[in-house]
Amino acid sequence: MDFVIEPMTAGDWEQVRAIYEEGIRSGNATFETSAPSWEQWDQAHLPFCRLVARRAGAVLGWAAVTPISARKAYAGVAEVGLYVSEKTQGKGVGTALQEELTRQSEAHGIWTLQGVVFAENTASLALLKKCGFREVGRRERIGQRDGRWRDTILLERRSPVVGKD
Repeated sequence: MDFVIEPMTAGDWEQVRAIYEEGIRSGNATFETSAPSWEQWDQAHLPFCRLVARRAGAVLGWAAVTPISARKAYAGVAEVGLYVSEKTQGKGVGTALQEELTRQSEAHGIWTLQGVVFAENTASLALLKKCGFREVGRRERIGQRDGRWRDTILLERRSPVVGKD
């Protein structure tokens, strides 16, 4: 591996945002059409499990989790956000980020990670399945992006060590 996985800091935001914007431009990564400010992003994501893959100071990809609900019953369920720069896709960065995100999420009491992926995003679907996620179902015409209805696939990974009681 010619990169390292490290905690994301506010100082990484410009590079993280640039990678997120690549995903937005692809039209296949998110319903969002613009990247938020650091303050908005920081508020929306859990304070742990914020990771970057880095080589020689350059961020190659990032991963983080958001809570799926404010209800206490769902405190151990989080949604994965994972983006890899276009120039480093297919080189193991996404897998390394997801594997470390899974380890850290379990250390912080997360028992279920979920991914919501556009049905056409076969690379993200394959990555999550490779990392132990299972397909739960398809949500048809769940939202619009650029005036077009999109289906998403809901995947989840249930921890074998957290929430077993």
